[in-house]
This record gives sequence, C-alpha cells and structure tokens, in this order.
Amino acid sequence: MAVAIRQVILYLSLWAACALSKPTEKKDRIHHDPQLSDKAHDDAQNFDYDHDAFLGADEAKTFDQLTPEESKERLGMIVNKIDTDKDGLVTEGELKAWIKKAQKKYVYDNVEQQWQEYDMNQDGVISWEEYRNVTYGTYLDDPDPDDGFNYKQMMVRDERRFKMADKDGDLIATKEEFTAFLHPEEYDYMKDIVVQETMEDIDKNGDGLIDLEEYIGDMYSHDGDAEEPEWVKTEREQFVEFRDKNRDGKMDKEETKDWILPSDYDHAEAEARHLVYESDQNKDGKLTKEEIVDKYDLFVGSQATDFGEALVRHDEF
Repeated sequence: MAVAIRQVILYLSLWAACALSKPTEKKDRIHHDPQLSDKAHDDAQNFDYDHDAFLGADEAKTFDQLTPEESKERLGMIVNKIDTDKDGLVTEGELKAWIKKAQKKYVYDNVEQQWQEYDMNQDGVISWEEYRNVTYGTYLDDPDPDDGFNYKQMMVRDERRFKMADKDGDLIATKEEFTAFLHPEEYDYMKDIVVQETMEDIDKNGDGLIDLEEYIGDMYSHDGDAEEPEWVKTEREQFVEFRDKNRDGKMDKEETKDWILPSDYDHAEAEARHLVYESDQNKDGKLTKEEIVDKYDLFVGSQATDFGEALVRHDEF
C-alpha cells in the first residue's frame, strides 16, 4: 500500500494547492503552449533553435558530440519514426506531431515512471480497477477515514477522467490513453474534462458558472489584508473586460475554456513549416529521407555543425 499512500499524498497536495495560496501570490490556471527553445531563432547565425525544436533540448546536446556521419545515420532512423504512414514521405503534419512529442518528453518520462506501479499484472495496459486499487486501496479498505478528505468524490472524478481518456470504452488504458488521463491538457479530446474540473474547483456555490468573486477567490485570499494587491485589481478588470464575454457577470463553460486553454500561436506548426520550406528541394510540400538527411545540419547538430565548439577551437589556435 506504499504506492497508494504516495498517490493519495500527491492528490492531497494538488487539492491543497488549489484551495490555498499565499495572499500576494497569483495562481495561474492558464495552459500556455511553451516555447520550443530558449535560444534565438536566427538561421543566419546557427541552427541551435531548430535542433532544440526538432529533438528537444536535452537530446539535441547529444548530437553535438557526434561526427557528421553518425548524425546523418541517427537522423535517418528518426525519419523512419516520423513517417507514421510509412509512405516514404514526411509531411508538415507528421513533422508537427514529432516536434510536439519531442517537446513533451517530460510528460512521457512522467508516465513511464508511474506505469510500472499501476500495471500490476504486467500485461502492458492499465485497467480502471488497477488504477483504483493502487490509488485508493487504503480508502477502499476503510471507506470512512477521519482525515476529513472526500476520497469518494476524488475517486468519482478520477473515474470520469479515466473513462474520457479511454477512447474505446473498455475501461482499459493503453499507454497513450493513460498519458491522456494523467496529462489531459496535452490532448484535444480531453479539453472538455480540463474545463469541467477547473470549473468544479472554482465554482463554490454550485451553479455551474464562475462569478467574479469565485474567480478572484481562486487566485487570492484576503487573509486579513486591508487592501488588495495591484494584480488582483487588474484581474478584476480582466474578468469584466475579457473573461466574461457576454457581460452577464459570470463565466460559462466556453468562456472558461477560452480563459484556461487559449488558442496560442502554434510554435510546432510554424517550425514544421519552416523545416519543410528549407529542406524541400523539389518543392512538392513533402520531404523524402534524402532531402532531410541532405540538410542534416538544419535538423540536428554534430561536431562539424557545432558553431560554439568551432569558435572555441579557433580561439585555442
């Protein structure tokens, strides 16, 4: 039951974070699409941004230690993975999907860490029963704990999310479905559950809407303060001017979705378009493996394309 205890503690920590916040500390519920790299995107100087975008920053570093031949060989193997329909061509869509996956490595690493704990019978899938027993085993043994937490409500909420992630409805999650369960904000088909859970957290009077005081109360606790910080006043204005689009004094489901899941600039799509444009020699809008490998220095690094290392070696001489 050690695993169950750890999981329950995790949930309690998350619930506490939602319920409590420092009076002057703003809680941000908005899910932003992160930058692909913290490096400047200037191909005239180097391709470091493109390397980070295509591989993820950690993996990009490993290529800088390879010879050009090794880089091309490994890039060729990556192309085989990107070409998901196995037609010998890489489309912008396939490239975009690969970039998004490379950028979400921390998500997949997190799932890998938890997978073994939940897949109790080691059959390569996780059933709702397995997840429930591992996470709520202690509660199931003692359905009336005296710690004040509503485990039944938490379990019902988890089951609802699990069923949403489970596309085929068999109550058995593949690794991809389990990833969607643990990280619903990363999947388009899970966005409604993210909105629903957020509204349930904030909607204290249970009317299915978020009014101004509930909106502010989720971010800020007066805690005896006589005067609100400036950022709280700004948030009140944001609610009135931008969040509450129909000016009825409350946020409904669609208005809440626009708030927490904004339609940000799609960095992965822009980068995929850029990589295709720079590499597509015959201008058919798709890339062959040869076209990608020919422009390997754009996609990945190597000892020959590591500009920083080249400058260091030059200075040494």
